[in-house]
Amino acid sequence: MPAEGVGSDPRRRTTPARWRVLGHPDGMLIYQVRCIVEDHGWTEAAAEDRHKIVLGRSGAYRRRLNGRVGLSDATSVLLTRPGDEMAVAHPFGCGDSYTCLEIDSAVLRERPDAERWLGQDGWAGTSDATLDLAHRLLVAEFRRGLDGFEMAERLHRFLARLLHHSALNADDPGAEVERAVRRRPATLAAHRRLADQAREVLADSGFTIGLDEVARQVGSSPHHLSRVFQRMTGSSLTAYRNRLRVRAVLDTLAEADGRPLGALASEYGFADQAHLTRVVREQVGHPPARLRRLLTPSVEDPTGAA
Repeated sequence: MPAEGVGSDPRRRTTPARWRVLGHPDGMLIYQVRCIVEDHGWTEAAAEDRHKIVLGRSGAYRRRLNGRVGLSDATSVLLTRPGDEMAVAHPFGCGDSYTCLEIDSAVLRERPDAERWLGQDGWAGTSDATLDLAHRLLVAEFRRGLDGFEMAERLHRFLARLLHHSALNADDPGAEVERAVRRRPATLAAHRRLADQAREVLADSGFTIGLDEVARQVGSSPHHLSRVFQRMTGSSLTAYRNRLRVRAVLDTLAEADGRPLGALASEYGFADQAHLTRVVREQVGHPPARLRRLLTPSVEDPTGAA
């Protein structure tokens, strides 16, 4: 795969994108993608030939994995296996970006936790603030430059962290919801759709609309939406909105232009710079100024990948 480019993945037909390879130690490949949407409909389903981990960075899109439709946004983590078939659609337009890690099965077989990687179904879930920051710091380190030995070691450490975080290490956090859906399929499937609709609105809103407007757009009352969203996602709407906002801030802090924090606070709907700093520190444990130093690459990325 070439080091960088604009267009479809040369190995298969995909949504056109700006992409940049960050590293390819033996049996692994890590790269960044920012989609360029020319068609908002579904792409053709494509079969995966490697284990693939997709970590959301910004925006949102719909995915159809092995026939099941779901939503991916900046909080999403997706693990697919060889033979899985996936198609995507971009009804919200351009802007979604992600980091992708592809791994040969032979690499996973050599790990002490191989059975949990190779003996399980794929997984669609979300990253918490610490995993998201670890992902972004990993990208920043790769963009600054690592040799092949260090690349491989960093990626294996990240895989261990991801395994510990994800449903591959324990009972799927969504398993109880799935069991409930089987008991009362119509009601709970409707609740899942309502929660996904709210996620879509929040991801596409620019963080400037209130709870009443979110509820109006999904055809619900604010109270009912808050209760259903908490039940289906394990997170309040406010907490989920803050997760999206902080990820958007981290994306911007990694850019080279160094926009003032006060301007970022206004852009992402915080009351002021102090509010932005407090929320970011609560989420990831560092103030924005320190995160800017940690995440900004030493050289400009010519592809514009976030």
